[in-house]
Amino acid sequence: MPDKTILVIGTYDTKDDELSFLADVIREQGGRVVTMDVSVLGDPSQPTDHSKHDVAAEGGSTIQAAIDSGDENQAMQIMAKGASLLAARLHREGVFDGMIVLGGTMGTDLALDVASALPLGVPKYIVSTVSFSPLIPAERLAADTQMILWAGGLYGLNAVCKASLSQAAGAVLGAARAVQKPDPDKPLVGMMSLGTSALKYVIPLKPALEERGFEVAVFHATGMGGRAFESLAGQGAFACVFDFCTQELGNHVNGSNISAGADRLTNAGAHGTPQIVAPGCYDLVDVVGWQPISDKWDKHLKHEHNRLLTSIVLQADETRLVARAHSQQLAQSKGPVALILPEHGLGEWDREGADLHNPEGLSAFLAELEATLPDNVQSHRISCHINDPGFADKALEIFDQWRADGTLKV
Repeated sequence: MPDKTILVIGTYDTKDDELSFLADVIREQGGRVVTMDVSVLGDPSQPTDHSKHDVAAEGGSTIQAAIDSGDENQAMQIMAKGASLLAARLHREGVFDGMIVLGGTMGTDLALDVASALPLGVPKYIVSTVSFSPLIPAERLAADTQMILWAGGLYGLNAVCKASLSQAAGAVLGAARAVQKPDPDKPLVGMMSLGTSALKYVIPLKPALEERGFEVAVFHATGMGGRAFESLAGQGAFACVFDFCTQELGNHVNGSNISAGADRLTNAGAHGTPQIVAPGCYDLVDVVGWQPISDKWDKHLKHEHNRLLTSIVLQADETRLVARAHSQQLAQSKGPVALILPEHGLGEWDREGADLHNPEGLSAFLAELEATLPDNVQSHRISCHINDPGFADKALEIFDQWRADGTLKV
């Protein structure tokens, strides 16, 4: 059986030794390598399979144009555009099975674009000196990007960086060998939720949807989960979405860095994908639990979920802002939207008698949402809690109606 081919990308004028070492380890493990140079000023010691001139040309530009720009940021954006387009084309042509990019901040900026240009199931590894850094916003990350910290890798090979690079080489080759790509013939429902201590609808809904012939992918609404959900929704990966925890939108509105990005609750609609939406945990703003909490939250109820995460309960005026954000995002949808509004609470901690029960916030939120709701959204008020059986029943009722009338194109 032929082994897998890995596309190795980097600036071969400054990282030639490191990139060559990475490629050698892949070959030693039985893999094949295709190389792509994204340098601007210098040249590699040996020709690469795809030169910097090939990269710039793929993006409709030239290396000379990048040099003449006189700006390193503009020059790298020229190369990022070309590298993304070239990598996407090469993958469509079956040239490679997985991708790995090596870089500092410049190479990582380019790598994030390249990873986003490749479909789910193509291994995407970024070996970076700024892996896991707050420099990298959630909205730049493709759904299945893998990052490895390039320790000791600023300048030249050494024992420390060889340890990182050799693991990265084995990781990308192993991923290319082991990956099970999504079945394009089986329709997929994307669902947003939190753990079942807060939101329990996944328990009845997942098997019910599977019985109807749909696969279900549940995303954790803690910033990165919503980012992955939005990334895939923008690619048209879902036949329908059950977006039942929009809490990350409230995070964004209130400036929390636990964010899925400014485009939360928009990408399914931009693609025309049918959406069934409920604003689960709308009144909670998550903040980093191990950092000092802003004084503005002093008079708010709080829930310390664990040492990483603390949830703040919004007050009535603040929930109105979140309601308007929901209306603004959903107004952009090009596809059908059904909004389910349970009147008795939108999270397990917001039941009557529970620690975070927030009736004033819920009343204000629902009133503002209904007052500002755009005409393209079909609203369903129901007399139950989001974790009651009636909520799941209503979601399935809408879903089944859309299946029957052709709204779902499957």
